Amino acid sequence: MSACSLVRCCMSSNFSPLFPLLSRPVQRSSNRFCPKVWLLRSISSSSRLSAALKFTDKHEWIRVGDDGLGTVGISNFAQAALGDVVYCGLPEVGTQLAQQDEFGALESVKAASELFSPLTGEVVEVNALLADKPGLVNKSCYKDGWLMKMTIAKPSELDSLMDEAAYERYIRSIED
Repeated sequence: MSACSLVRCCMSSNFSPLFPLLSRPVQRSSNRFCPKVWLLRSISSSSRLSAALKFTDKHEWIRVGDDGLGTVGISNFAQAALGDVVYCGLPEVGTQLAQQDEFGALESVKAASELFSPLTGEVVEVNALLADKPGLVNKSCYKDGWLMKMTIAKPSELDSLMDEAAYERYIRSIED
């Protein structure tokens, strides 16, 4: 049975109770094409990626993986404030960093911004894709636009970082 036939069969009125979400009409927001500025700056709390993120007051984030390495990037708020990123200056693999050490810079069409390490550790990988596609920082700051991966020498430093809710409060406080 082809996929189209299967979908037609399953979507018939006999099967609609089995697929209630597929049989309901989609409701669209009236402001769909006029998003509010704060929506652009939201972390997207429905994302599983953001669940384990910790943030600095300089708008970097870190996610600790199962392997014990921290993946570092900039927040959605930061990438939106920067605008279109055109260059990423990242550290060399093997660079030792202390918490809050400068490790690189991002340049956009309207600004440049230094990057600061969220934790103490050693750089073990940089996102090589950013050399040719720095715009990944804008398009996918929490996934494909990560900046570097690092070891975590002092796990207790994680306690000094903000979780998603605290970071969102921090953003609101600096916007007022």
